[in-house]
Amino acid sequence: MKLKLISFIILLLVQVSAFADVIIVKGRVVDAQSKQTLPGAVITIPELKISAITDPNGEFSFKSLPNRGRFLFSIEYVGYKSLTKIVDLSAGTPLVFELQSSIIETHEVVITGTAISANNKQNSTSVSAVGRDGLLRQSTNLIDALAHQVPGMSQITTGPSISKPVIRGLSYNRVVTLSDGIKQQGQQWGDEHGIEIDQYSSDRVEVLRGAASLLYGSDALGGVINLLEPLTPPDGQIKGEFLTNYSTNNGLTGTSLMLTGNENGLVWRARGSYKNAYSFKTPDYYFPNSGFNETDLSGMIGLNKSWGYSHINLSYFKNNIGFYDPEPANGLNFLHDDGTPFTQDEYKSRTLEYPKQDIRHYKINWDNNFITEGGNLKVNLGYQKNQRRELDGPDPSLFFDLNTYSGDVKYYVTEANGWQPVFGASSDIGHSLNKGSEFLIPAYDTYGVGAFAYIKKTWDKNTFNAGIRYDYRKNKGKGLVEDGETKFTPFTNKFSNISGALGYTHEFNENLNFKANAGSAFRAPNPAELGSNGVHEGTFRYEIGNPNLAPERSYQVDATLQYDDKIVSASLGIYENYIHNFIYASHKQGDVAQAVNGAGSLSQFDVYRYNQVNANLYGVEGNFTLHPVSFIHFENTFGYTYARNNTLDRPLAFIPAGTLKNTLRFEPTIKGVKQSYISVGIDNFFNQYRYDSAFETGTKGYTLLNAGLGTTVNFGKQPVKLYVSGNNLANIKYYDALSRLKPGRISSEDPEFGIYNMGRNITFGIYLPLSIN
Repeated sequence: MKLKLISFIILLLVQVSAFADVIIVKGRVVDAQSKQTLPGAVITIPELKISAITDPNGEFSFKSLPNRGRFLFSIEYVGYKSLTKIVDLSAGTPLVFELQSSIIETHEVVITGTAISANNKQNSTSVSAVGRDGLLRQSTNLIDALAHQVPGMSQITTGPSISKPVIRGLSYNRVVTLSDGIKQQGQQWGDEHGIEIDQYSSDRVEVLRGAASLLYGSDALGGVINLLEPLTPPDGQIKGEFLTNYSTNNGLTGTSLMLTGNENGLVWRARGSYKNAYSFKTPDYYFPNSGFNETDLSGMIGLNKSWGYSHINLSYFKNNIGFYDPEPANGLNFLHDDGTPFTQDEYKSRTLEYPKQDIRHYKINWDNNFITEGGNLKVNLGYQKNQRRELDGPDPSLFFDLNTYSGDVKYYVTEANGWQPVFGASSDIGHSLNKGSEFLIPAYDTYGVGAFAYIKKTWDKNTFNAGIRYDYRKNKGKGLVEDGETKFTPFTNKFSNISGALGYTHEFNENLNFKANAGSAFRAPNPAELGSNGVHEGTFRYEIGNPNLAPERSYQVDATLQYDDKIVSASLGIYENYIHNFIYASHKQGDVAQAVNGAGSLSQFDVYRYNQVNANLYGVEGNFTLHPVSFIHFENTFGYTYARNNTLDRPLAFIPAGTLKNTLRFEPTIKGVKQSYISVGIDNFFNQYRYDSAFETGTKGYTLLNAGLGTTVNFGKQPVKLYVSGNNLANIKYYDALSRLKPGRISSEDPEFGIYNMGRNITFGIYLPLSIN
């Protein structure tokens, strides 16, 4: 039935394409001083998901654009300051974009993840954007790549295979991940549950720091990670990429191939990716059965026409991850269940042993933007199936099967006299089943609906925005009686709330601008927090939910000062987030439960119970880039979060340590090659001496040495990017403050037992941009 529906939609799009009007918009890109044309400049219209490149005469053209409406254009060219400009397409006159030469190119970055797309200076939300090059270097997964580069962002890790995003100290269901314009719906509540998205699929990522509940609902209490796919190429062209890399520490191999095309507005994209790794090595030893393999397939087909665009996106994600539950009594003598030690060959085997996870995520969504007389209407409908199997043998012990249907509608009223209103509504329906032999959370149904109104006013060098939102959430947990004992008691919870936000920006001059936000948001407790009752072996603990939990209520303010000129780019931000009824799982010494473990024998597990406290998180984040000459970059980012459990008058648990990261990058001009660079980085992680001693240990500070080099060579007309990057080159022994393998998190019986983070790792990579005209 679903395949028939997809086929019908594709046929409908092709038929509409045949009768759609063709509107052509032309223009040029020139140097602002000399007026010479700039061939190879990239022009994008993010709201219409289309791009163009200037020809040898510096000219470009777009076919099938709307014949009315005001849209934000972004123009980029190497060696020049990027430019953003609002263009009224109804004017019908040829466009001329004048670029200013600059050592630092990325002054103006278009942000699309907020209510109205705008350049970063006119957007009150604190946002960092990471481009394609930054996503490929010095990382083992997508979240790892972002945590290396974005101030205020860190990650909860379980070795190199699993990373959960943390923004300003908040994670789990408090951070929303967007892909293809819809919220990723998996099992975000789990400690060892990463995001189910292809690392190589994103062309650019926006990290929105601070509450974004106004636009995305209750789960966006801490922030949003907006993953942006490559834009469709110019009409009549086929573009693509092939990349492959290899990492020495755990033998990680990654390969991805993507092709995308545009023929008279009929657009398409296809990608396939595969990753495989064996057990990772600390500076002293391999950690057994920590390898993984991942398969990703995705595609898009749609139309870009004068009435807007309509795209169908499909994706399939499959990840197998090995787990090992070390026994503190054995120390670092890692043993099989039968007592025999692991061999060197087994550490480097790419065949995973039990226990392991088998994670699969299927997604289809229909993304539309229809241009109307009075504005434009965006409609996104989606279906996702998330399956998570935890296996101790051929048959899964835990098996979560979550099906989610979602719909999102936004109407943008055409701007008039600097005023632009937006109205929106969203809804989602979730249905989760337990298909395994063991149970951790009850089967449940969840239903949510929300509506918001937002308005933005622009005048002179100022922007002001305000919004209000209403949300309703209903969770229904299903009861279960197992062997005559009640495993889950049925429950029904209903939550509703009104949220509001205010934002302001001011550009003092071309170089200096200020932004500030204030607002209140809420998050409804999820079914895992409400109804858990069982062993969660991935986290080495027994979890018990609380059906009487109340919603979290957040009161947040932040402010950021940004400065950019020809050689310096800098920002400094402060924030505070007070959360009433903050939900977290806590453990008391001596609170244990007897339960059957994965090997089928009776074991003792620490009990973690979901409770609520009042919490206060505040901190500072920023970056400083010095670019004194064209071939030298000195980049620095820093962040620190201070978090307190006000109810119990002690530190809040599991908060990232303060960081200061410095990178010196040299970009020499070498005959015969292009875009060459050599970089050296020093990442400083400070002591995390503020921790909840009831069930957590502190971590010492450490410094990591990183380096990289790369260049682009041409084989005929084919450019090939080659790069090498090294992490932890000094092979430092350390525990990250948020590692789930650090002392105190594996076992409370021996709080000094832990597994070091990954040791020295060197990655070799090749990237081939493809162009088929």
